[in-house]
Amino acid sequence: MDSTILPEHSTGPTPGFAGRFPYRHLLGIEGLARPDIDLLLDRAEDFVEQNRQADKKVSALRGRTLINLFFENSTRTRTSFELAGKRLGGDVINMSVDTSSIKKGETLIDTAMTLNAMHPDALVVRHPESGAVQLLAEKVNCAVINAGDGSHEHPTQALLDALTIRRRLGTLEGLEVAICGDVAHSRVARSNIHLLSIMGARVRLIAPSTLLPAGIERLGVEVHHDMRRGLDGCDIVMMLRLQTERMKGSFVPSVREYFRYYGLNQEKLRAAKPDALIMHPGPMNRGVEIDSLVADDIDRSLIREQVEMGVAVRMAVLQILVEAQVEPWARNQ
Repeated sequence: MDSTILPEHSTGPTPGFAGRFPYRHLLGIEGLARPDIDLLLDRAEDFVEQNRQADKKVSALRGRTLINLFFENSTRTRTSFELAGKRLGGDVINMSVDTSSIKKGETLIDTAMTLNAMHPDALVVRHPESGAVQLLAEKVNCAVINAGDGSHEHPTQALLDALTIRRRLGTLEGLEVAICGDVAHSRVARSNIHLLSIMGARVRLIAPSTLLPAGIERLGVEVHHDMRRGLDGCDIVMMLRLQTERMKGSFVPSVREYFRYYGLNQEKLRAAKPDALIMHPGPMNRGVEIDSLVADDIDRSLIREQVEMGVAVRMAVLQILVEAQVEPWARNQ
């Protein structure tokens, strides 16, 4: 799997800047180091408490312009980034691709050049094609954040998942994490595999062979096709949505059969540790990949906490990347 953390003109981490995020953009988790992830999570931790106060707004990015450019529909991610930017005091613009010049035939590069002329400070991009966000990052002068590109990566989702786990269990080191479902089409799964491995967790993938990418074992994960065997002794069970919109052909016999073998219910969950926690990046298909009784378990489900952590993580990413643009070392990357 090719790394798209850095644009071609970037020279990688800059030596001598301990405690600072050493990249202009956040295009993926692959290629980051443990201190980079800790820095982002620690900053996000501060924003969790800020977001629980009556006055949630700060002026960290006052006067800065943030553009959300989503080529795919999104509710959680776009709203989360919009809220994050506004709580930081930035000017947030949501561009509607459906009514933009892109629909009139403008190329992605032309769009990048147009946006660049507006001098934004950060560009948040979601695109259906893997590598499209990388291309934009090579053509603009501002910070670019990948909000999901094709089946490649979704770095802020992995960061918010990590923050959710760390706040509940104190660490990711040594945890057994099962990622279950449509791994083949999931950018969330790829980002989480990279992050969890970097942070010292052990990752298991549970899915039918049709929903696993070829050669996935090279990423250092265990692969299971039996749900109960794969969940045995797990600390975290992370369920994935069946991404039918990305499927060309038949990958599962039927939704009913899929739930029978790979849907998480209370009976299958008993194979994991008694206190195993449940996660899902959303949106959930109840009765397809997860049963409502499991999803709504107030003691074990972290799904609502994941949504809350999303705003804090995106505030941290926006602040760190935008503030770094004024540093001489960052401008030269």
